[in-house]
Amino acid sequence: MANQGVHDPINTGRRRFLTATTAVVGAVGAGFAAVPFIKSWNPSARAKLAGAPVTADISALAEGQRLILEWRGQPIWIVKRSKAILDALPTLDPHLRDPKSDNKDQQPDYIKGELRSIKPDISVLVGLCTHLGCSPEMKAEIRPEPFDPEWKGGYFCPCHKSRFDMAGRVFQGVPAPINLLVPPHHYENDTTIVIGVDPKGAA
Repeated sequence: MANQGVHDPINTGRRRFLTATTAVVGAVGAGFAAVPFIKSWNPSARAKLAGAPVTADISALAEGQRLILEWRGQPIWIVKRSKAILDALPTLDPHLRDPKSDNKDQQPDYIKGELRSIKPDISVLVGLCTHLGCSPEMKAEIRPEPFDPEWKGGYFCPCHKSRFDMAGRVFQGVPAPINLLVPPHHYENDTTIVIGVDPKGAA
């Protein structure tokens, strides 16, 4: 009983250590908790697949070059066509299955004519063969090819030999049933294209 009322001296150093440790662990936990919240600010993969628009600068695109974007999980081809290619397109009509793109499911209503584009020299296509979804090769030069000695430029699918011209129009006598698809798109200005959104006022 001699020690009754007598307490051990307080270890202030140990108390400071425990207090600091608790504060650090709490801060780290709060940081981890914030990560999912911050990530939620960014578009999710599901949102992108649902059709979030994609914007691209095409100012550096040269004749014969192709820029490939991804929209809705699909490759989008943006190609700058030369004058020689544009001049050749009307000459191919007799060889094509749907030269005037009469099938309305192939492109938006504001995409009309042989060029199938808003700007004459810029082609915008979904880069998937309409037969089985393979990715055709771009053969943009006007020169004889093993699959066509009178080739005027276009796309060739090596899987099943489907052919398309530089407007994405399908040739006769190949497995692909329709032209390559044209996605909805518009131009913000002369050098900026937006895939996935129709022009203002478009039906």
